[in-house]
Amino acid sequence: MVKEIDNLYRTYSTYLQEKYGEKVYKLPINLPVTCPNRDGTLGHGGCTFCGEMGTGFENLPYHYKVKEQIEKNMEYISKKYKANKFIAYFQDFTNTYLPLKDFKNYITDALQKNIVEIAISTRPDCIANEHLIFLKEIQEKNNVEISIELGLQTVNYHSLKKINRGHTLAEYIDAVLNIKKYGFEICTHLILNLPWDNMDDVIENAKIISALRIEQVKLHALYILDNTVMGEAYKKGEFEIISDMEYQERVITFLEYLDSKIVIQRLIGRAPEENSLFVNWDRSWWAIRDEIHEKMKKENRFQGKKASYLGGKARRYKKF
Repeated sequence: MVKEIDNLYRTYSTYLQEKYGEKVYKLPINLPVTCPNRDGTLGHGGCTFCGEMGTGFENLPYHYKVKEQIEKNMEYISKKYKANKFIAYFQDFTNTYLPLKDFKNYITDALQKNIVEIAISTRPDCIANEHLIFLKEIQEKNNVEISIELGLQTVNYHSLKKINRGHTLAEYIDAVLNIKKYGFEICTHLILNLPWDNMDDVIENAKIISALRIEQVKLHALYILDNTVMGEAYKKGEFEIISDMEYQERVITFLEYLDSKIVIQRLIGRAPEENSLFVNWDRSWWAIRDEIHEKMKKENRFQGKKASYLGGKARRYKKF
């Protein structure tokens, strides 16, 4: 049954239902791993917006073994949502930034009953062929899907430098092309309200993601933590955050220029309120999401409406 929202954009929940024949839920897994942009390999402190907890602020502590985290999360989700199939999601920091032996052990430990997919979040410059070869073996031997989540944040390489990302657009493109050789689906993470990006960057995000045939996208709104480089700059008034209405317009415009086949995991993320200086304009994420839906319906806007540049359609020529 097609939900009304599926007429606006391709939702992740419907995609999973179609792929696996029933509801599927992600189980977050936390590993004792860091990032080359934090430990001195590329830099210290990570991205200017990144806190000590990373993104998995609601995850179980990593002192629990992978199997224990899966069991505890599976028990909770099963009771709450009546789910029977799950995705083991290695979420926080850079999960391929480990000795290969440790990486293999953690992934193997996630091969539990009712796990139909393993999703691995990482940086574009931290996944090598040795990881991909191993994951392909896991996929083929265990009949489990593999997906890679790549943090890009923006295609604007000037903004990437501004936030101390430690890589440029080129490393992302290279990672995508390499991953695609192994047939894994890719989910790209983007922040649509970085202070140094404008609507042109939003549109270019959609175009590059589409041209590279990325399968999934996860959108975030920037949140600002205290005791971070960006947090200190924010307190000094060195930049401003766009309004929530402008963020909504950016999301909708992004969707309009995005290939209609790409799955949208989410339009706006949740964030920790503790030690935060700015989170979602002091509003609930679902209220902003619902307003995006209403605006799209009212204005007859939908994913792919302006994606007329794909498949050679953007070519220009003179008629004789």
